[in-house]
Amino acid sequence: MNSAVFVSAIFVIVYAVLAFQKEKRARVVWVGIVLFVIFNAVFAGQRFWQGVLDPLRDVNWNVIGIFIGTFLVAESFTVSLVPRKLANTIVRKSGSVGVAIVLIAGLAGVLSAFVENVATVLILAPIAVEMANRLKVSPVPFLISIAVSSNLQGTATLIGDPPSMILAAHMKLNFNDFFWLDGKPGIFFAVEIGAVASMLVLWLMFRKYNQPVEEPEPVKVKSWTPTYLLTGMVVALALSPLLDPEFRFLAGAVCMAFGVIARLWERKFSSESRIGYVRATLRQIDWDTTLFLIGIFVFVGVLSRAGVIEMMAEAAQGLIGSNVFLGFTLIVWFSVLISAFVDNVPYITAMLPVSTILAERMSISLYLFPFGLLIGSCLGGNITPIGAAANIVAVGYLARCGHKTSFIDFVKIGLPFTLAATAAGSAFLWLVWG
Repeated sequence: MNSAVFVSAIFVIVYAVLAFQKEKRARVVWVGIVLFVIFNAVFAGQRFWQGVLDPLRDVNWNVIGIFIGTFLVAESFTVSLVPRKLANTIVRKSGSVGVAIVLIAGLAGVLSAFVENVATVLILAPIAVEMANRLKVSPVPFLISIAVSSNLQGTATLIGDPPSMILAAHMKLNFNDFFWLDGKPGIFFAVEIGAVASMLVLWLMFRKYNQPVEEPEPVKVKSWTPTYLLTGMVVALALSPLLDPEFRFLAGAVCMAFGVIARLWERKFSSESRIGYVRATLRQIDWDTTLFLIGIFVFVGVLSRAGVIEMMAEAAQGLIGSNVFLGFTLIVWFSVLISAFVDNVPYITAMLPVSTILAERMSISLYLFPFGLLIGSCLGGNITPIGAAANIVAVGYLARCGHKTSFIDFVKIGLPFTLAATAAGSAFLWLVWG
């Protein structure tokens, strides 16, 4: 059996299953990897243990360190109640409920640039629901706006979302490169321009809520220490390129170190023994996403060695020819369409090498197509309630509060939000990098 055919078939099957299976993504991916190992052992004559160990060399452990360390710092930041304090301050200073919701959505975006998107939704959801209940209106549009805003801004920085980490690993970009790269504005500014356009859309939707806001319940911050840790981690990441310009190890090590410090801070609030606390920390880590990321790196490494990535690039070039604008436009909006229904992590990991091969063959900036891919694949998840984990959590939270969210309810907000953000962000990328 042809290796490329088998690898492609398994990838397509796994990707199709991921479209419907949102909770056990890691298991699905690793089943596919086991099939690869068995195939190589039976048909390619590869030793079994070699087939197990070789794929692990494709994993970017720097990214895994960034993900776990950032996750731990963000958890402590959430426990400190500083985000809730910020949200209450915004509500108190807002002139009307409509303005308050738009500003809370904006806060969700700012937080998600440094905090995991799902955590951001869970932090702000109670505030939105409480405001809606006082008004005796549905909280559905309020929570949808928070979810889509958190998904958007998570793309802006290296530590905001796994796809950004994957892009950084593939393109060898450090934390600062997201802001300024080769003398030009980076992906951060494209996201922020998209955010401005999308916030305008939300304001047009919510301006009808012109009732004055009520004073929210006061929140007492437990400690500002996690805020200092988060700030320190960002500063350390900004300085890390001085010692690790090729983005090989230091960013992951920095995030892991700050993650350990954050957990040591939380230790003083726990009555558990040392061993019990270590176990609790290990249980707290999002292992499903971690193993999912590791598996995706392995998956794409297998695709590359089998020649599938090169075949995909040739097919794409045959479609777009030498028309750079057509290629960029197709990459952006096809990514939006795909990511509206399917997890964007395997998609973007597989397509990043395709986009860079295309850019090399067309003798254009190596960053234009990958940046367009990131914008499209990350914002496309905002269209539907199944397009991103934050959307699923928001809809689930609403259900627990007794509010049903239909597919159309979500699309009514998610679609115009996505169209505005994607159009503005991609136009900026074309003007700067095209």
